[in-house]
Amino acid sequence: MKKELMDILACPICKGDLKLEGEESDGEVITGTLYCAKCDELYPIEDGIPNLLPPDLRD
Repeated sequence: MKKELMDILACPICKGDLKLEGEESDGEVITGTLYCAKCDELYPIEDGIPNLLPPDLRD
């Protein structure tokens, strides 16, 4: 996931800002999490792809 995406990404539940926590490699985040402080939800980043599905729809 490119760090520039943080400018346009928002929490799918409450539309709050997301905070990036992850490992950076060559300007991209490969693994980590996106955290929404407003609704206290975490969204995983795996293989450079953020999973922004609401928690009840994730598998």
